[in-house]
Amino acid sequence: MKALTPQDLKAEDSLDLYWDGTFDPQMEVERALEPFFQALEEYAGEWMPDFVEGKRRRKYTRAAVWKSWEEERDKSGSLIGLSHSTYPWVDMSVSFALLPIPHSLHASLHVQPLTFFTEEERCRRFVELVRAWSSQYPVPYASAHSGADAVLADAPYYGRDKQIARHDGFDKIYEVCWLNVFGPQLIETVGRERMLSTPAYRVEELPNGSILLVTWPTAADFTREEARQAQARALVHLRPELDYATVLRSLHERNAALVPVEPRFHPDVEPLLSRLADEAGVARRQQRIAELNTYQPPEPEEWLPASAALPSDVPDTKAALEHYSLLAEYLVAMRHTDIPSVFEQTPESLSDVDAGFWLENFPETFERQLIDQRAVPTIGAYLGEVLVRHLGGQWIPRKKLEEAQVRVGQRVWLPFVRAYRYLRSRQSLLDSSLTQLYRVAERHRG
Repeated sequence: MKALTPQDLKAEDSLDLYWDGTFDPQMEVERALEPFFQALEEYAGEWMPDFVEGKRRRKYTRAAVWKSWEEERDKSGSLIGLSHSTYPWVDMSVSFALLPIPHSLHASLHVQPLTFFTEEERCRRFVELVRAWSSQYPVPYASAHSGADAVLADAPYYGRDKQIARHDGFDKIYEVCWLNVFGPQLIETVGRERMLSTPAYRVEELPNGSILLVTWPTAADFTREEARQAQARALVHLRPELDYATVLRSLHERNAALVPVEPRFHPDVEPLLSRLADEAGVARRQQRIAELNTYQPPEPEEWLPASAALPSDVPDTKAALEHYSLLAEYLVAMRHTDIPSVFEQTPESLSDVDAGFWLENFPETFERQLIDQRAVPTIGAYLGEVLVRHLGGQWIPRKKLEEAQVRVGQRVWLPFVRAYRYLRSRQSLLDSSLTQLYRVAERHRG
């Protein structure tokens, strides 16, 4: 059964909803929140969550929701997760807070892929769900939009200092998303009549006075020229001091950032660069691919012609080989939680190690002494073991680790020297990657 993970959410775009409401503190929580789940069950349709995530995973039922909430509850409130384990995938969190007064209800929802919302009827049902929630529970502000485009817009900060933004919240209209719900404070900043006259696909005053605004019939088509024009018109109408051409140009720039770029990575580091591009997330991936397309790694220098190999100088070859194997196992023990493939000791696991260390900025995060004493030997041994296992390499043990060699074809490689250079800086993780050395060794083994 699949539940969306942060890694999954980087894979492709999703429709993201952030919604906050309040409810009467005099009501029992279960009774107060009953309409929330009634609306979810009525309108979610194909993406209706089928699991409740709390202290343990349960199949979705209303009883399972209350049970999970009760298990997670403390004096301040409670939080549960909801997921849909088949297409379209859903990651949802719902929480309530009992302090301050009035009590608050929070929901964040990610439905992936965004292309699921190309159909107008699916979008209509989604809008009706948000309308039902926002009619039942007073809302200061809520929005639903492409997750990737929201990142490009710098949501929820919109160019503000993060501390200031967290303090002020959505205190004025910084952006118009595909779907918006404006509460009393935001309506006051614009004027109710002006807001109700916004040129948009749907503008509706809700029974509690909030205003629902939808810019375009379908969420997935946000990059269409007509949809971007509608988005720009709505924002400029609500913020007359803004210039329509300038707003539209910024939307076009965001479109351009999402246009697919064909990967043309250097073949020796392609497996690593592909991982780094994926880690950039949907919004930044194309820009990252363009940057990585230009990267040219320096040729490895950690090798000698086989004719120049240093002979083994250890008294017990078997003990030395067992030591190298044990050092490699230390890397497995240290990193298997973050990098599960490290168990396999394969060329692919080398790229996973490279990517994991780069994302963690390992060389600049940990103490230099510990890196040199512990990490360098384990990584060097791990690299050497992969050369032995997959390229038919042969260890030539030496008393000094930095002199130990692995013979592959007509070259001998110095894996511990490579590991030392590899761990000098974040940039050196690329310039002296384990992936590249393996690829070059593979190419020259004949």
